[in-house]
Amino acid sequence: MTSAPPHVVQPFINRELSLLEFNRRVLEQAKDETVPLLERLKFLCISCSNLDEFFEIRVAGLKQMIKLGTALVGQDGITPSELFAEISNRAHALVVEQYRVLNEVLIPALEQEKIRFVRRSEWTAEQDAWLRAYFQNELLPVLSPLGLDPAHPFPRILNKSLNFIVSLSGKDAFGRNIGYAIVQAPRALPRLIQLPREVAGTGPYDFVFLSSVIHAYVDELFPGMQATGCYQFRVTRNSDLLVDESEAEDLLEALEGELSQRQWGNEVRLEVAHNCPDQMSQYLMEELSLGPADLYQCHGPVNLNRLMAIPDMIDRPELKYAPFVPRVPKALGGDLFAAMRKHDYLLQQPYDSFTPVLDLLRQAAKDPNVLAIKQTLYRTGAKSPVAEALIQAARAGKEVTVVVELRARFDEADNISLAEALQEVGAHVVYGVVGYKTHAKMMLIVRREDQAGAAPGALRYYAHLGTGNYHPKTARLYTDYGLLTSDQAICKDVHAVFLQLTSLGKVSKLHRLLQSPFTLAKGMRDRIEREVAHAAKGKKAHIIAKMNALVEPEMIQALYQASQAGVQIDLIVRSMCSLRPGVPGLSENIRVRSIIGRFLEHSRVFYFANAGDPELWLSSADWMERNLFRRVEVAFPIHDRKIRERVVEQLHAYLDDTASSWLLQPDGSYQRAPSEAGAKSVQIKLLDEITGSV
Repeated sequence: MTSAPPHVVQPFINRELSLLEFNRRVLEQAKDETVPLLERLKFLCISCSNLDEFFEIRVAGLKQMIKLGTALVGQDGITPSELFAEISNRAHALVVEQYRVLNEVLIPALEQEKIRFVRRSEWTAEQDAWLRAYFQNELLPVLSPLGLDPAHPFPRILNKSLNFIVSLSGKDAFGRNIGYAIVQAPRALPRLIQLPREVAGTGPYDFVFLSSVIHAYVDELFPGMQATGCYQFRVTRNSDLLVDESEAEDLLEALEGELSQRQWGNEVRLEVAHNCPDQMSQYLMEELSLGPADLYQCHGPVNLNRLMAIPDMIDRPELKYAPFVPRVPKALGGDLFAAMRKHDYLLQQPYDSFTPVLDLLRQAAKDPNVLAIKQTLYRTGAKSPVAEALIQAARAGKEVTVVVELRARFDEADNISLAEALQEVGAHVVYGVVGYKTHAKMMLIVRREDQAGAAPGALRYYAHLGTGNYHPKTARLYTDYGLLTSDQAICKDVHAVFLQLTSLGKVSKLHRLLQSPFTLAKGMRDRIEREVAHAAKGKKAHIIAKMNALVEPEMIQALYQASQAGVQIDLIVRSMCSLRPGVPGLSENIRVRSIIGRFLEHSRVFYFANAGDPELWLSSADWMERNLFRRVEVAFPIHDRKIRERVVEQLHAYLDDTASSWLLQPDGSYQRAPSEAGAKSVQIKLLDEITGSV
C-alpha cells in the first residue's frame, strides 16, 4: 500500500466531510451574481435538501455506529465520534451561512425585483384581515393542537414536518394549567401563501409564510388561554430502509412494510427557530433524545426546501435560465432500427433530446418483428413514459422483461407501483439479485429480420446503454451519455447480463462490457496499470476520469501509484472525493476539479491514452465500494472513432473550464478556478454548440 509522505496526516479525505464540502459549493451558486436570481434561490434550496438527505442517511448511520460503540478507524484515520464532532461543527456553520444568504443576499435581491416575503410586522390592515380570514377558513379546520399533560404525552413527530411548540398561560376548559402544546402543520397545507392582488403591496408577487400566519393567530387554537410564545421546529429522522433480503420471501412486500416506517426512524437532528427560548429547546431535545450537537437554530423558515416552489409561481423569464430545445439528431427522426444498423449514436443529455430512447421503445412496442424487450429501471418517475411504452409492448404480445430496482433510495414507492403495473399486463418483473442493487442502465430489443450473410429471419439485437436513469425529467437536468448500438458483440454481452439477472445462473464471460461486482474494478485497475507501464517506457500516459464520486480505497491507491510513476491524471469529480491531489511524493501528477453549474454533472467517463491507441469507457458506476462491489453495474467501450474523439474533446473542455470549476486542494478544501471576466462555463459552451440556444 502506498504510504503518505510524513507531512500528510492521511492519504485519504473523509467521504462525509467531502460531501459537506460539495454542499458548500452548491450554496456558493446561490451567491453567484452571474446566475439568474430565481435559479440562485433554487441552489439555496438544493443545498438544504442535500443536507436533509445527509442527515437522514449519513449522520443517521454514523450515530448508529456510535451508539453500538463502534471504534473502528476508517481509511481516513477518523473515529466515528471524532467524525460526528467535525460534522456537527461544519454542518452548523453551513446552516448559519444558508440563512445568511437567504436573509442578507437573496431576500434583498428579490425585493428589488418586487418579489417579497411579507413579515408580520409589515402587514397592512387589509392584509391582516385577509390572512385572518384565510386562517379561519383554510387552516383552523385542519389544525389539531395537542396540549401536553400526562393524558396527552409528547406526540410522534413526522420526519421533516413543520411543527410549532407553543407556551400557554391560563387554564383550559377543565381548569388545568397546560404549559406547553404542540401544533403540527399537515403536509397538505401550502408553506407559502401568495397574497391576492387586491391586498398585495408592491406587486403581484407578495408571499407570506404559513409559519407566519400560524404564529399570528395561534391564540385562536386555544380559546380562553393566551399563547405566550410560538416557535417552529422540525425533526429529521433516520430514513434508511433496513430489509433483510436473505430473509424476505417477497422483496416487494417487505419493502412496502418498511416504507410505512420510514417517517418514524430514530431522531438525528432538531431544527428550531433562532428565537426559541433555551428552556423550550431543552425540553424538545429531552423529548426527542437529542443533545446540543443535534440542535440547529434557524433564522427563518425551518424548511427552506419549500422555497423551491417560488420560481414556478413567478412568471419572470428574465430571472430564470433561458429555455432551450434539446437536439434530435436528424437520422434518429425516423426508422431507428435502420439508423442503428448503419452506425452507433451517442446521445448527450440534456443537450440531446431523450425522445429517441422513448421512440425506440415505442417503435419496438408496435413492430411485429420485435419479439422481446428487456429493460433495467432504477429511477423512472411516478408517471413514466418508459413504463407506458413497456406496458404497450406487453399488451401487444411482446416478451417484456423488466428488472426493477425496488431499493432505489427515496424512489421505492414509485418503483413498487411501477412493478405492480407491469405485472398486471403480463410483463416479467424481477427485482435483481439479493444483496446487490441493479444500477446498470440497459435496454435490449430482440428483432427478427433478414440480414446479409445470415439465414432469412435471423434474430438481431439492438441496445441502449446509459450513464443515467430512464427518467425524462432528469434527462433535462442531468448531464449523461446514452449509446444506441446494434454492435452484436456488445448486444450479446447485454443479453448475457440480463440472463444473469433473471435466471441467476453463473456469470458468463463478457467480451466487450465490464461488469461489477465481477470485472469492472479489476478492468479499470488493469488499465491504470497499463498507463504506468507506458509511462515507464516513455510513451504517452494520461488518464482522464469523470464521475460523481471517488472514494474506493484500492482505486485511489492505484491512481497514487500511477501518479508516482509519472502518469498525468485529470479527475473531474462532482461530489465526494477521498483522494488528495497535488501532494509531493504521493499525488503531484493528479489534479481534481468539480464542475457546479446549471446542470447536475452525472456522466461517468474514463479515458486512457494507451500510448496513442486510446480507450474510452462510459459507465453507470462511480468509483465507490458500493458501485464496484455491491451493485450490478456495467461499463461499455466507445469504439466509433468520431464519437470517441468528440467525447475526449469535451473532456478537455471540462479541464479547460474556469467559469464553473472548483479545484480540490491537498487539505480537502476547494478553491474556485482562476477565471477571466466573461468566461463561459463548459455547460454553456456545450449548450450553444449542440442546441444553438445560447
